[in-house]
Amino acid sequence: MIKTIRNALKIKDIRQRLLFTFIALIVVRVGSQLPVPGIDRAQIADFLKQVTELSFFNAITGGSFEQLSIFALSITPYITSSIIMQLLTIAIPKLEELQKEGEEGRKVIASWTRYTTVILAVIESGAMAIGFNASGYLQADTNAVLNIIVVTIALTAGSAFLMWLGEKITDNGVGNGISILLLINIVSRMPSDIIGLFRDYVVGASTVINAVIATVLIVVVIALMVVLIIFLQDGERRIPVQYSKKVQGRKTVGGASTNMPIKVNTAGVMPIIFASSLLQTPIIICRFMGITPESGAGVSIGRKILKVIDQNSWCNFSSLGDAKYTLGLLLYILLLIFFAYFYTSITFNPLEVADNMKKQGGFIPGIRPGRPTSDYFSKVLNSIIFIGAVGLIIVAVVPIFFSGMFGANVSFSGTSLIIVVGVILETMKQIESMMLVRHYKGFLND
Repeated sequence: MIKTIRNALKIKDIRQRLLFTFIALIVVRVGSQLPVPGIDRAQIADFLKQVTELSFFNAITGGSFEQLSIFALSITPYITSSIIMQLLTIAIPKLEELQKEGEEGRKVIASWTRYTTVILAVIESGAMAIGFNASGYLQADTNAVLNIIVVTIALTAGSAFLMWLGEKITDNGVGNGISILLLINIVSRMPSDIIGLFRDYVVGASTVINAVIATVLIVVVIALMVVLIIFLQDGERRIPVQYSKKVQGRKTVGGASTNMPIKVNTAGVMPIIFASSLLQTPIIICRFMGITPESGAGVSIGRKILKVIDQNSWCNFSSLGDAKYTLGLLLYILLLIFFAYFYTSITFNPLEVADNMKKQGGFIPGIRPGRPTSDYFSKVLNSIIFIGAVGLIIVAVVPIFFSGMFGANVSFSGTSLIIVVGVILETMKQIESMMLVRHYKGFLND
């Protein structure tokens, strides 16, 4: 990787793109420290630190949400908008036709995604401003309505600016801009988390032996998770495809043999995001309403249910009463498997792929074109999805296990690590592709 970057810096175009990306990331981190006007920042920070269910959201915003800076919403409205448009593309035939129209159709969908992003940002920031005002977290010596409007505009503008900056990075920088913004936000929190782990379990260890064991355990667990994620991200099943020969005029075309790669982790990080959001959203809403997950005698059923679905209650085996709430982890695992199959089913259509292959004169050796090919794809997908889901479960559950057993609370979870490793791998591949194209251009020009 270091060699690739060193070689890339020798090429002027790539060097300029890297510089643009670096400057854009500096702007993001500076903006993450600028507070929204009209708020009592200290009170809000104290309140949000108590809402541990927001740790992942705070991680992907680079701590901006906890400090309630102008980038507090980060690019989460854009991510939500993209997911909504992706789902609607499957459900609405008109959107599906637009997507198949090529570049022009994708531009229309992209513009609708931007409008939806702004609408979602207004709704989210407005709801936050109203809720904080009701809780007394906005400045009391100014007009309440004006404060709500100012906070809403500031948070919406910050989210819209990041969306614009992400697209500029995609066009003028390296990698996918939105993914790069997610990456820098998550990475910015990792040093303090790792320092905290070493401070609590190495420096604070009772003996030297315990400190050494803790150090080895921390390094080994993080390294193994990164290796597993790399295998998940790069692992693929290659299906052999043969294209029949065709005579066009005096030329014979086709007849080539190739492979169709299908990723092992076909759904990416989306199953974890969907499952976590589904379980944590009720808890977050109840938190803002003053209802907290609790256990014990005399506690209502609703609070006990919140305790079951709260990740902070899982894998705590200090007592039988605490251990029973780990049943929520089983629900989480089932949701991961369900969403792995669900998300793959809406992003990969075996029948459509089989029809396209048939139109291009391609076929899988030993499998007839058409419906048999579609059935074969479905069979392969079902086995691959399960393998990918098992890998996701391991990556997602390991941080939860150590958090429950040893209280090792860090902002970066399995989801964060998947995003970080995936974005780095894809960005490096893009840089290598740009270098390859540059090399071929030079060879042809010479």
